[in-house]
Amino acid sequence: MKRRLFAVMLVSSLGLLAAGRSSARDMKNMWPISDAMGTADAKAKLDKGIKYYFGDSTHPEVARNFGVYMSNKKTNGANKEDKEACEWAFLSAMISFQERAVALGGDAVVNIRSYYRKNEISSPTQYECGSGALMSGVTFQGEVVKLK
Repeated sequence: MKRRLFAVMLVSSLGLLAAGRSSARDMKNMWPISDAMGTADAKAKLDKGIKYYFGDSTHPEVARNFGVYMSNKKTNGANKEDKEACEWAFLSAMISFQERAVALGGDAVVNIRSYYRKNEISSPTQYECGSGALMSGVTFQGEVVKLK
């Protein structure tokens, strides 16, 4: 009887350990900015009066710089592909920048770069997104400006 109880406890413990390891997923991926900006939700929710310039993309001359701001957004990644969840987090971050620009009187966010876990990546074509078992998230830094 004691052996059987010990075996059941051992199997249960191993099951819990395996479950703990599988939920510790921590992936970092690079995704195309054009895909995230091209979703139906992005087209519907992003103000056409606010422009976004990623990495060292050329942009019109800056009339006024309101400063560098960060946007750190997460979304539920359960039952979603990583790319889909990352596009939701990306859109949330762009909406956050949009709201900041409107509030400050800006019309663009320039030099937008990924800053996920303080790892800076500046790219005009891709952004970094982290995905775990339950959540996906992005962090961006960008300068809110008024263009000439």
